Amino acid sequence: MKFGKEFASQMVPEWQEAYMDYEYLKIILKDIQSFKQRTKPPVTPRSGSKRRMAIYRSFSGLMKRYNSVRSHAEGDVEDQVIRVANPEQRDDNWEGRYQTHFLMSSEEGGEYELVYFRRLDDEFNKVNIFYRDKVEEVMKEANMLNKQMDALIAFRIKVENPTELFDGSAEMARLASDVASSASAVTASTPSSARDSSSSRRMAVIEEAEPSTPENSDDSSEDTNVNDTGTINRTVMSETNPNKMKANRPAPLEILSRVKINSRLESPISTIKRFLKVPKNKELNFKKEELRKIEELLKRAFIEFYQKLRLLKSYSFLNLLAFSKIMKKYDKIASRSVSRAYLNMVDNSYLGSSDVVTRLMERVEATFIKHFSNSNRSKGIKTLRPKPKKERHRVTFSMGFFAGCTVALLVALILIIRARNILEHEEGAQYMESMFPLYSLFGFIVLHMVMYAADIYFWRRYRVNYPFIFGFKQGTELGYREVFLFSASLGTLALGSVLLNLDMEMDPKTKEYKAFTELLPLGLLTLLVIIIFFPFNIMYRSSRYFLLRCAFHCVCAPLYKVTLGDFFLADQLTSQVQAIRSLEFYVCYYGWGDYRHRINTCKANNVYNTFFFIVAVIPYWCRFLQCVRRLYEEKDRMQGYNGLKYFSTIVAVIMRTAYNLDKGKGWWVMAWVTSAIAAISGTYWDIVVDWGLLQRRSRNRWLRDKLLIPHKSVYFAAMILNVLLRFAWLQTVLNFKLSLHRQALIAIVASLEIIRRGIWNFFRLENEHLNNVGKYRAFKSVPLPFYYDEDEEKDE
Repeated sequence: MKFGKEFASQMVPEWQEAYMDYEYLKIILKDIQSFKQRTKPPVTPRSGSKRRMAIYRSFSGLMKRYNSVRSHAEGDVEDQVIRVANPEQRDDNWEGRYQTHFLMSSEEGGEYELVYFRRLDDEFNKVNIFYRDKVEEVMKEANMLNKQMDALIAFRIKVENPTELFDGSAEMARLASDVASSASAVTASTPSSARDSSSSRRMAVIEEAEPSTPENSDDSSEDTNVNDTGTINRTVMSETNPNKMKANRPAPLEILSRVKINSRLESPISTIKRFLKVPKNKELNFKKEELRKIEELLKRAFIEFYQKLRLLKSYSFLNLLAFSKIMKKYDKIASRSVSRAYLNMVDNSYLGSSDVVTRLMERVEATFIKHFSNSNRSKGIKTLRPKPKKERHRVTFSMGFFAGCTVALLVALILIIRARNILEHEEGAQYMESMFPLYSLFGFIVLHMVMYAADIYFWRRYRVNYPFIFGFKQGTELGYREVFLFSASLGTLALGSVLLNLDMEMDPKTKEYKAFTELLPLGLLTLLVIIIFFPFNIMYRSSRYFLLRCAFHCVCAPLYKVTLGDFFLADQLTSQVQAIRSLEFYVCYYGWGDYRHRINTCKANNVYNTFFFIVAVIPYWCRFLQCVRRLYEEKDRMQGYNGLKYFSTIVAVIMRTAYNLDKGKGWWVMAWVTSAIAAISGTYWDIVVDWGLLQRRSRNRWLRDKLLIPHKSVYFAAMILNVLLRFAWLQTVLNFKLSLHRQALIAIVASLEIIRRGIWNFFRLENEHLNNVGKYRAFKSVPLPFYYDEDEEKDE
């Protein structure tokens, strides 16, 4: 693979704009090469091959001699070609801008090379400043984690020894050592002179330093001592003036007097208390259960922080390699030797010389292994550096096998139905009314999963960072092969059950159908429920639990804070209304129906008809409450408008359902009006808000400025298709006369809505990804367990 493709494939998706524009610089080099070829065509020998010409060259001997004078001369040539301005004056407002002066611009074609160096400087300054800013951000977060670790150590002391008094015993020395390790976990390394002198100090004395960077030589050291009462006092002293105290940190046990607990993961009770303005209990509760929760939160924070450091290190390495590659290309094309001078400047810059990130990674590893992995290095490193998920051949093989089985069973089912003319008989109509709604549930699920698998495939192809957007735990996200495997397996089981249960004639003696085959749909549904709730760590447990958690949050809306995964799943459920109604039919058919004779009276039951309304409204109602919650928290008017959109859909669904049950003229008019309003508002919201399209003044007319798919026609086709599928409800109001059974027509309309939702999914996440890219948002914010009193005062 060429470096350009490898470079693009390893970029952090949200930071693409911050990387060196390697492809654009290659285009400038191609312009230089084209000019060289036009003005100085290559000299070709009159006859014979290069190999033949080579045998006439003078013999250079068996021993290669190195000419030091020539190397020095080449260095002089480099100095004459470019001069790199390395800024020496650095203050708080310095932005780290470097400038290269090309001294050969007067030569023929020199203007091309001048343009190249100007753009090269722009790219380098962009990368250098971005890296510097990100390093400053992680240093601030490192300071916060330091304070969190101080509080954690003190909390551990209080929990493990609630009544004991500490003195200078061996136990206290151990705790002091723990504090030493944690306090220095995420700060920069100590200067070598300080490290050398620290070896002669007592065991309980801790030494730390402020981060040392190429721009900051004002290092500091930190002394820590254990007093007679068992508390640990740490004093930061300036290295340039040891007698001057920079700061006094309180003893770890004294920290607890200034520390309060942040609110835990939100629950319905905490939401109700906050709405009723019940005072929060933020006092520390020194119990082992509380300690476990705090350690879990801090563990997650350290894992996420370490991932940030890894991405920053990769960012630095890739850009340094890109500058090296592009300069070598320039030397080859321009027939110059200037890469050494320019790369020396790159190596001496903040991007090339700062090792803050590397040292932070080492400190984080040491802290995590000691405090969160019980000093088990292999376990700690495995947690911090999860291996990328590998595509397994057995998954691919199984996916192809079950997909083939699904297709074969589907073809067999169609041929059997056509050969026997099953639908033409009275038993066929009875089958469509009783059994088809049961099996159509699995058809809706399989179709939705196939669309989701296709979405994942295209998200990966166009580098949409869907695991980060959804908040999946790293390494546990499902690929399109796994999702398609599950859907193909379910499709095989469902179609196999249909073929086993395709009998259209009763037993001549008992006048009943076989109980075993009639219970196949219920057995398959039970198996599906068992798989979803299976507690053991097999069959993608992390993904199943993520689904269940989001589903629970949807049902309990608005009692939980709304995340993207929650409202995304709620939107999926709004496209599965018919599947939810099929679940209701299961309860009625097997609970109160005569499944042995395929007879049910569900539609004549008032309770069933009442719930027929309710279950159809539940997904839209959940989504409406989520919008209300976000409007209350974020004060965003758009969430209010979005809530009105879902409320209009609720009214439209109720009116269409009432018309289908009553068939009255008044219901028909109300269904028409409400459905048209809901469809128009939903279409506008899909295209303009969720997809971010139809922007009149964008660079791409009627689309948006940034597009991931290179073919613009795809976006226009998706918009048109969304409009057409949005109005599929017209069939339920206009009652088209088609040669299809009513249940088949309902299933087709429901399937079209699922297809529309699958298309919506891709463009919705594409727009979300581009918003993250515009804000360089590549990390999740992890809540911290503690906060200090001074932090609260700053917020006020």
